[in-house]
Amino acid sequence: MREFYRRNYTQANLVIGLAGGYAPSLPTRIEADFRRLPAGAPVNARFGLPKLETGIKIEIVKRETRSTAISLGFPISLTRADKDWPALALVASYFGQHRSSNSHLYQVLREARGLNYGDYSYIEYFPRGMYQFQPDPNLGRQQQIFQIWIRPVEPKNGHFALRAALYEYDKLIKEGLSKEAFETTKTFLSKFVNVLTKTQDAQLGYALDSRYYHIPEFTSFMRDELAKLTLDDVNRAIQRYLKSDAMRIAIITKDAQGLRDAIILNRPSPITYNSPKPQELLNEDKVIQDYKINVRTGDVVIVPVEKVFE
Repeated sequence: MREFYRRNYTQANLVIGLAGGYAPSLPTRIEADFRRLPAGAPVNARFGLPKLETGIKIEIVKRETRSTAISLGFPISLTRADKDWPALALVASYFGQHRSSNSHLYQVLREARGLNYGDYSYIEYFPRGMYQFQPDPNLGRQQQIFQIWIRPVEPKNGHFALRAALYEYDKLIKEGLSKEAFETTKTFLSKFVNVLTKTQDAQLGYALDSRYYHIPEFTSFMRDELAKLTLDDVNRAIQRYLKSDAMRIAIITKDAQGLRDAIILNRPSPITYNSPKPQELLNEDKVIQDYKINVRTGDVVIVPVEKVFE
């Protein structure tokens, strides 16, 4: 521990950010205080991408709970430092903008079918998402994750919801974005960046993140990059980064064994509604209820909730 402290807590590794109102003398005082640290040398850690076996793997956590929660995704190498990041950010916003009723998943799963509360997608790690509408800054990473959240779902509809998420994801890969969806989402994101940086604290956080990723100031960076984007750029990014053969799925539900058997045996999972639905939607439901999840028997495992953190 002492060696780690000696090597990392140095002036060479230090970045100081200030925002808000403060006395003109404060920066000088802060610099003087932190000059007491040893000079040191920059420490640049490098991490290799995780090596995943191919194929879908599903872990079902058995827990006595009234609802079923589903998360699915895989690691991606793309970060804000990459030229394709704005394109994939646009895709994630279209497909599942956090807490947005305009996103595709929200419209087809919550609005059209009343399946659940939230259906979102991300291309960056987003902890504490259930408590907030925007992500926190200062979560810089060398690796990121593409992830879809589907929660909470009635247990009887858990299998259908999982199939629906995979069905919509596969359709996104196959068809890409339409011209209308591209233009609408681009306009939204060009303005939404101002919401992300609406406070001085957030501006400071994003400024530090931009320094970490070696990109310009975030709002101008996003507006400039979005203005240059084309529909072809976006659909190429989908094919390059989202066509994964190593999907990982985590589910929490009370009838873990029943759900595991249904997935492995590819049992139909019809959904019923409390109110009339358009025939077009009912026809699509018939496709989804039999949508095959290509997974091997040994790759669907049940974990008791007591064992999750062992």
